[in-house]
Amino acid sequence: MALPSFIKKLNNRHFFSLAGNVIMSGFSIVIMAVLYRFLPTESAVGNWVFFQTIFALVDMFRTGFLTTATIKFYAGADKDRSAEVIGSAWALATAITFGLMVLNVPALLLLKVVKVDGLAFFLKWFGLSYLFSLPTFIANCVLQAENRFDRLLYMRMVNQFSFLIFILVLIFSQHLTLETLVYAYLLSLLITSLFVLVRGWTNLWSWKYKSKKAVLDLYHFGKFSVLGNISSYLLRGSDIFIIGSMLGPEQVARYNVGLKLLEVIEIPLRSFIATAMPAMASAYNRALKSDVIYLMKKYAGLLTFMLIPVCIGSVLFAELAVYIVGGKKYLGTEAANVLRLFMTFSLLFPADRFIALGLDVIHKPNINFLKIVVMLVVNVTTDFAGIAITGNIYGVAIATIFPTIVGIWIGYVALRKYEPFTLLQIPAVGYKELKLLLREKLHLKRDFLP
Repeated sequence: MALPSFIKKLNNRHFFSLAGNVIMSGFSIVIMAVLYRFLPTESAVGNWVFFQTIFALVDMFRTGFLTTATIKFYAGADKDRSAEVIGSAWALATAITFGLMVLNVPALLLLKVVKVDGLAFFLKWFGLSYLFSLPTFIANCVLQAENRFDRLLYMRMVNQFSFLIFILVLIFSQHLTLETLVYAYLLSLLITSLFVLVRGWTNLWSWKYKSKKAVLDLYHFGKFSVLGNISSYLLRGSDIFIIGSMLGPEQVARYNVGLKLLEVIEIPLRSFIATAMPAMASAYNRALKSDVIYLMKKYAGLLTFMLIPVCIGSVLFAELAVYIVGGKKYLGTEAANVLRLFMTFSLLFPADRFIALGLDVIHKPNINFLKIVVMLVVNVTTDFAGIAITGNIYGVAIATIFPTIVGIWIGYVALRKYEPFTLLQIPAVGYKELKLLLREKLHLKRDFLP
């Protein structure tokens, strides 16, 4: 039986990539809302958030080192080279995983003297969490490189849905504690990894094709990529640290409400980047310079135009959005205006992210790393200056635009040495692609758009 035409239109990598990110974000919000209500103490919630935050930071040694590098060398390569790359990625990922687990062993001996409960909890459970997530990590790299975002969606659903089910079982059986929560988390990681192994999505058979050359290719690319990822994490977190130290925790909470709502922008950004990376890497591997740059301009420009109505809606209904996430106590505070500022500046994010992606694709992760370091310095400097001038979190929110502009300019100057283009071509190509997309999907007349 033939599928309806509108369903066929949804059966593409862009839809599955977007759906995967929406589902991940949706499940994450639901799970946190449930935990806030049913974990027995506030300290338990805090320790869980601490565990997740530090785990994400440490996991960047693996994801930052290998994700972009694996996709770059795998996409568009022939069968033998692809097997060599994945086998070598398996070898490096395993080495990183067990290396960090070994480093974690001495830390376990210090559990009794660690005074910070959240840190002690992390040290206790990090090793198993990292090990159980290894096959899922490799599957994530393989599926992105192969543009199999349908499978990536299924994998993410297995992970998040199983975790939520285990949490609900613990709630209804009245056994939800911080310890049983981590058991549920470990079990969901293990189930997901077994799922991708059984389905063959990890290409485990490629292990025997690993090579010294491919390992070195991944290593030399990843050593800059991982530093860039860690610096990027610090770039996002520096605002919180500065506000907390200068203005206090209440202002952190208000600022974070607006920051959390940026997820509306991050979802399509991550989705477009995930689908653009294999295509751009494939063009680069085939020495198609103009195609690499055109794809960068196409995705960055198209996403910029698509975000305009989202940004306008967020500015107009900022108070409602703040109420939904933070509740009544944040109405009438700086939170809504912080959101408005973020959403206005976010129209620059696609250009920044896709220029950075272009640098990764053309094998210039070192420039991306240096760019992020400069952005971090600019961000910290302008944050302090913003607070000194305004005396509140508006100064920090306004300061966001400066590192973004600096990042775009540094990336642009470096990328145009590979293939000349101008920044104005990004919105021009984006508008052209938007017209083509609307005519195709909505069957518009040729003269409907200028």
